[in-house]
Amino acid sequence: MPVVICLLRGVNVLGRNKIKMEELRSLCGTLKLRNACTHIQSGNVVFTTTEGDLSALATKIQNAIAKKFGFTPSVVLRTTEELRKVIKKNPFAKRAGIEPGKLLFMFLAADPGHPARKKALAVDTTPEEMHIQGREAYIYFPNGQGRTTMSWPAIERILKTSGTGRNWNTVTKLLELAQSLESPTTASTNR
Repeated sequence: MPVVICLLRGVNVLGRNKIKMEELRSLCGTLKLRNACTHIQSGNVVFTTTEGDLSALATKIQNAIAKKFGFTPSVVLRTTEELRKVIKKNPFAKRAGIEPGKLLFMFLAADPGHPARKKALAVDTTPEEMHIQGREAYIYFPNGQGRTTMSWPAIERILKTSGTGRNWNTVTKLLELAQSLESPTTASTNR
């Protein structure tokens, strides 16, 4: 059964859009998503599914959250294989001195296309460094995200698609969870 990584945007941020991870796992069960496990409180859930249409599944999850919790977060889905490729393409992987907590992966809802990527990359983001490949943007914040002057909303407007970010540590943990669900000896359904 395929494994899917679900990334919710804007969940449990600044006391808004609250979802307890136990409730998120339970919601997944009502949607026939199996072996749901969550990671930290920011809306990361990994599960197995027989659903082949990830766009339809994202809408289904989004609608279920809206109905149960009263808000509609953006839902971005990736398969385990897609997440492996995202990690493999990381343009900062071989660079010395990169701090994992300052490296952000922005998972875009859709591929913005080459012209939009080119236009977004022309924006001066100094001292941040940004690369965009397909449906992902890789951003390094040398001074930390809290001290950036970079405007992600402005870049999203150029790209004409939304996204949700996770740092390197979270991305690698999500891959680890996904790979554990691919294993035939998967035992735990609530992490």
